[in-house]
Amino acid sequence: MSVSELKERHAVATETVNNLRDRLRQRRLQLLDTDVAKYSVAQGRSPVKFGATDLVCCRTLLGHTGKVYSLDWTPERNRIVSASQDGRLIVWNALTSQKTHAIKLPCAWVMTCAFSPNGQTVACGGLDSVCSIFSLSSTADKDGTVPVSRMLSGHRGYVSCCQYVPNEDAHLITSSGDQTCVLWGVTTGLKTSVFGGEFQSGHTADVLSVSISESNPTRFISGSCDTTARLWDTSAASKAVQTFHGHKGDVNTVKFLPDGYRFGTGSEDGTCRLYDIRTGHQLQVYQPQGGGENLPVTSIAFSASGRLLFAGYANNNTCYVWDTLLGEVVLDLGELQDSHKNRISCLGMSADGSALCTGSWDSNLKIWAFGGHRRVI
Repeated sequence: MSVSELKERHAVATETVNNLRDRLRQRRLQLLDTDVAKYSVAQGRSPVKFGATDLVCCRTLLGHTGKVYSLDWTPERNRIVSASQDGRLIVWNALTSQKTHAIKLPCAWVMTCAFSPNGQTVACGGLDSVCSIFSLSSTADKDGTVPVSRMLSGHRGYVSCCQYVPNEDAHLITSSGDQTCVLWGVTTGLKTSVFGGEFQSGHTADVLSVSISESNPTRFISGSCDTTARLWDTSAASKAVQTFHGHKGDVNTVKFLPDGYRFGTGSEDGTCRLYDIRTGHQLQVYQPQGGGENLPVTSIAFSASGRLLFAGYANNNTCYVWDTLLGEVVLDLGELQDSHKNRISCLGMSADGSALCTGSWDSNLKIWAFGGHRRVI
């Protein structure tokens, strides 16, 4: 069979797949008799209300000298690790704002960082295509250099995201610009499973983000420049269990809700979306009103109940707080006192849902806490 014949067959197959996908989308739309917002209104739900002191900036973490790109909380909620363009990982005491560790990185172009479940090690990765593991019990030299305890090398593109498997210090998952995700054995430094790549159900462009389910750690979601999010199961074959369509641009960030059945996405197309893995349906679209150019979403996080969605945008210090049921913006952190002075590039919720941390291109991190004993249901 000639090359021209193969190309022709490939074009026909691609058209067939696209037609089937469109038919499936239309069929799903026919089955959707309502959406989350309409149902919530019918049930008498009203938007979450915020007073002047309901969400306040209680800490500003000063120490980085470059843009902050990533952050992560420890499970016990009292420490935060952040990665910056200044080439350092800093571990903070979230209660006192003090720095407990400042680790100089071999590669300054870091894109992601993560705490291990036991809080004894931190991982990071970036344009060096390696995920580096540092032990916080190691002694730094006079220049602040901490020896790398393990280097997970094997990706053929930049490491865009890394996350430890919940309650497992020996395993973590990375995503990469080589269109794959990898489950690593931290102790051995070897790949346990590869997700995507040569598999037909894998991503067809750079993978930008991963999120592991807390309730079912064998499952994780990935978001990619191919405009899709995909569900994977580490206990099964290394091909996607489900593929979720809807976005018109790169999926920059993904995040599971605490229940493990739903997850959110943030995209370059300016929207956040909510999906359900049980039905495969898109439940809600969160898009700012008012027209104009759509602002890319850089990072998202959910409140402990899932009622609130925090989304950072690539526009100055905009960070909207969405009511996930009604699809309405209920607060903009950028309009609050002591807000960031530049783009909010990353954010994360503490394990107990009591505080939100945001990182920005202004080189600072801020911790936002709910005033009083507010409870969101």
